[in-house]
Amino acid sequence: MENTRKTLKTYSYDELSPSAHLIGSNEDLLTEILVRLPATSILRFKCLSKDWQSLLTHRRFTLRNDKLSISPGLFVRNKYVPFDNEYRTPPPFRSLDFYPDVNGIRILQSCNGLLLCCSRQGHTRDRMYYVFNPTTKQFAIIPLVYSHKPDRFIGLAYHQTSCPHYKVICITFSYSCPSSDLVLAEIQIYSSDTRKWKNLNHYFSESSYNTPFGNGVYWNEAVCWHPSDRNYLSYFDLKLEKLKELPIPSPEKPMRRYGYRSTYLYFGESRGHLHWVATAKHEYHIYLLVYEMSWDRLGWFVKYKVKLHDLPGVCPQMTRNNQFEVIDIVRGEEEEEEEEEEEEDAFMVLNINKKIIRYNILDKSCKHMTTISQIRIGGREVHRYIQSLTSF
Repeated sequence: MENTRKTLKTYSYDELSPSAHLIGSNEDLLTEILVRLPATSILRFKCLSKDWQSLLTHRRFTLRNDKLSISPGLFVRNKYVPFDNEYRTPPPFRSLDFYPDVNGIRILQSCNGLLLCCSRQGHTRDRMYYVFNPTTKQFAIIPLVYSHKPDRFIGLAYHQTSCPHYKVICITFSYSCPSSDLVLAEIQIYSSDTRKWKNLNHYFSESSYNTPFGNGVYWNEAVCWHPSDRNYLSYFDLKLEKLKELPIPSPEKPMRRYGYRSTYLYFGESRGHLHWVATAKHEYHIYLLVYEMSWDRLGWFVKYKVKLHDLPGVCPQMTRNNQFEVIDIVRGEEEEEEEEEEEEDAFMVLNINKKIIRYNILDKSCKHMTTISQIRIGGREVHRYIQSLTSF
């Protein structure tokens, strides 16, 4: 015991080795090392000293960390499912009990590390809404927004650089008057900066009333919905504060080469890339085509093509009856000079015959993640987990 105590010596700054002294005195070098550590380790290091807390909470560090942050898994019906069972990470929480809501809490949306949650039960108008960071366990209660009409959409917009103050967008539609062919869209925006709701009104043609607002996706300073022939209003520009249209993937080339396009299977974002997935039939094979939207929002291009019959457990009957789901598309690290490495890291998450699998797009390898009780999950029940040190 005495020998052990002797080894537990506290070293002064002058007693450190030259290499340790160099690292400790170089904030840039220290930052490059610390940003690569797991978020849980960084949170512990904040307690070491005031200097470390100042460094690790500075916006310069958190932005750098969030850019390199990983997505270790998904929430499926509030249950955490890691992407890799061999190097599985512990769940960020056991249950959504960060606030004593008598109706329980469920996840509505995930957006760059933050979760939009609401009361699990109760009338829509009486539900509580929350923004929760599962990494830091920080949460905020969103004040209720009054509306005598049910919400057509409520979603979260947040990004470390383009939208550092998160926003909650609520959209409702109603006819302006029985004799008018115009539709009133009431758009209300809550900002964590002002902590107030802002009201906007827009009028559109009657056909816009049937716009199928589903799960919104924050991308490129806008909240986007999957485009379709029925969806005339496919994104809300947060800068201009206007609803606008996104094009749908064109049946022209390169689609002409594959010959057939079906209804979309997936719509989502990963590391600044907006994806839209559909099936295509070429000769006797069925493919999954992963489209990516250009940054100017003017069109789509085919990023990946996956032959369904190459996936384990997929049979022709399943593809004909659409008994499979595309749950997520996850891109690799944002390294501009190493695009090939990004390709290797990209993978799809699919639900095939009650099994959720991870499919590496480049080398066509598969890993089993978990088994679920039902055949279909649904996009509203799956939310990506991203480690983030963001505070609000």
